Amino acid sequence: VSTLHLQLAAFALGIVGWILCTISMGTVEWRVWHVDNTTIISSGIAWVGIWKVCFISYLHISPGYKEQFCHKFSGYDFSIPREIYAAQVLLLIAMFMGLLGLTATIFGLRNVYVGITQKTLITRFFLVGGFFYIFAGLCVLIPVSWNFYSIVQNQSIAFPPSYYMPSSPAAQEAGAAIPTGIVAVILLLVSGTFSLSYRFPVMTNAVMK
Repeated sequence: VSTLHLQLAAFALGIVGWILCTISMGTVEWRVWHVDNTTIISSGIAWVGIWKVCFISYLHISPGYKEQFCHKFSGYDFSIPREIYAAQVLLLIAMFMGLLGLTATIFGLRNVYVGITQKTLITRFFLVGGFFYIFAGLCVLIPVSWNFYSIVQNQSIAFPPSYYMPSSPAAQEAGAAIPTGIVAVILLLVSGTFSLSYRFPVMTNAVMK
């Protein structure tokens, strides 16, 4: 048990990283668009996420949303850039891989704490957990980096008319989901590294005189 300090840290960091990955995926503020025409987008700010686009409107263009209008992306909107749909898929994979990593780590820790001394079994649990953590981190890193690049380049999006969105903003910046995703990547990669670093202790027989 005294050799599990890094693996316990890996489990704790893995939980936080997985939670932040989930938060990043569900947050709509991936891209913050600033628009000049406030006729429909009353606040002059729109939020472009990976699942939907939202903004505040005083025109009540959608009765069900009152002042906040949101339009979910669909697979038929071919004008939506590939990095948005890629983020949907990769973050779902990251959530699943992170959950598998946590499960493997739990089994590894459980075997040690209950006194199971099968070296191969315990080592494999931590190796598998580390692999899943790192894979999950990479799955988050790709969409976060790709979307951040699009923001830096101030790339436009040809939204369909039903979205009530301009095709290009006056300016855009990274929303809260981007730094949240970056922190999730760091925690998941560190967690994977810690988990992979596990070494089964060498058992020695002490001779009493």
